[in-house]
Amino acid sequence: MKPDHESCYQAVLARDARYDGLFFICVKTTGIYCRPICPARHPRPENCVFVSSAAAAQEAGFRPCLRCRPESSPDLGAWRGASATVSRAMALIEDGALDGGDVEALAGRLGVGERQLRRLFRVHIGASPITVAQTRRVLLAKQLIHQTGLSMTEVALASGFGSVRRFNETFQQLYDRPPIELRRQSVSTRSSAPGITLLLPYRPPYDWTGMIGFLKTRAIPGLELVTERTYARVIAFDGLAGSIEVTDVPNRSALRATVRFPRLELLPKIIARIRRCFDLGADPVAISAALGRDPTLAPLVEARPGLRVPGAWDGLEIAIRAVLGQQITVAAGTRLAGKLVATLGTDVADRIGLPGLTHTFPDPARMVFEAVATLGLPRVRAATIAALAAAAHADPHLFDARQDLDDAIARFRTLPGIGEWTAQYVAMRVLRESDAFLAADVALQRILATGGKRPNARELLARAECWRPWRAYAVLHLWTDEASVLPGSRPLRQRSKENAYAISA
Repeated sequence: MKPDHESCYQAVLARDARYDGLFFICVKTTGIYCRPICPARHPRPENCVFVSSAAAAQEAGFRPCLRCRPESSPDLGAWRGASATVSRAMALIEDGALDGGDVEALAGRLGVGERQLRRLFRVHIGASPITVAQTRRVLLAKQLIHQTGLSMTEVALASGFGSVRRFNETFQQLYDRPPIELRRQSVSTRSSAPGITLLLPYRPPYDWTGMIGFLKTRAIPGLELVTERTYARVIAFDGLAGSIEVTDVPNRSALRATVRFPRLELLPKIIARIRRCFDLGADPVAISAALGRDPTLAPLVEARPGLRVPGAWDGLEIAIRAVLGQQITVAAGTRLAGKLVATLGTDVADRIGLPGLTHTFPDPARMVFEAVATLGLPRVRAATIAALAAAAHADPHLFDARQDLDDAIARFRTLPGIGEWTAQYVAMRVLRESDAFLAADVALQRILATGGKRPNARELLARAECWRPWRAYAVLHLWTDEASVLPGSRPLRQRSKENAYAISA
């Protein structure tokens, strides 16, 4: 969607941080594109062109500003919500879909034609899928130049460039200078800790307490370690193991992520997964405004305006974790997951070097029925886990985003032992479907009971219609409110004067 010229220009004049990441300003007289908060002198309105993405600016021939640094902008966009297909395609591109593939293959994974996908990108992004992938690569490289002490060769490798020559040519063409000249003399933003440390921006507010609380309750022993300030876990690709550590830096409106992994070229994929895990692409202002119109949710949104939906590092991991937690408590499910990791995961304690992190999540090929059954699970549940692992082993794209939410749910429900609740939970956390909704969730039915009567799944779906397309965030608000109540007190939604909102409304 093309941003409105007059509204965007007024936001630029005010340097309004609320619009940072929603659009970029291209200045025709300088050939530079900037963030709305750029401290540079304001251009005249007739010299401005407003676009919804950095890729659109670069495809139009504009180069990134060296003062406001577009790579430090929250990864938002005015196109979000305009096209579900584009949103899912962007997620796949961020995860490396175009690093080793082409647009035709990407379109096939989304269930659309190549021409249709290119047209949607032109309408909603203002740039082609290839330009989007190239722009992400360039902006990541620039971020690595500013925030790390990596050599230029390492930066080229870590940002996804196929060769140092291509890396140098791109920067010379885009910035009219070699990349080494972009490196700041100051090292104040760089970390002396081992590994690569980067700031991953988000749009405030961000409810770090809610996020870390959710993850801590469900942290798998040996695989994840969560404190009030830090989330750490073991990561694995292609038989190699490493770790990540993530903390909040609220005064910078960013998360600080430290990545330790032996292969630099996988850094873009790792960063994409961290962003997915912590829902960094969410627009909390828009979500709060939409959900806040509901009398039941209004006090919850006011109490936690920056609540995010926790994502997932790995789709199979979350699916199996959901199966293990069926019909038992969260704590019991977590213990079973820890037992699975300790029994079938690979011991990497000597390679990770972080106390408490000892094992990788088991490779799908190792989770055969005979091995899973030794954990003491019911035979049906062990068979479900083995079937899930076999399906993931046979199809590496099993947990990829597809054409729409209904398609994803139907696909998951064809797997043995996967019902509606588990499929919706996977869609919410793995596929990042903002409208996923667990209508069969007993806790939600209890939370939204009125007059002692709990709504059934059909009634709950009708009740949640006004929460679209943010039903997943509504679920998290309700879950978080119930989990945070002290014994003897009532949830915040029940303390609201307007809690009499009918279930059928």
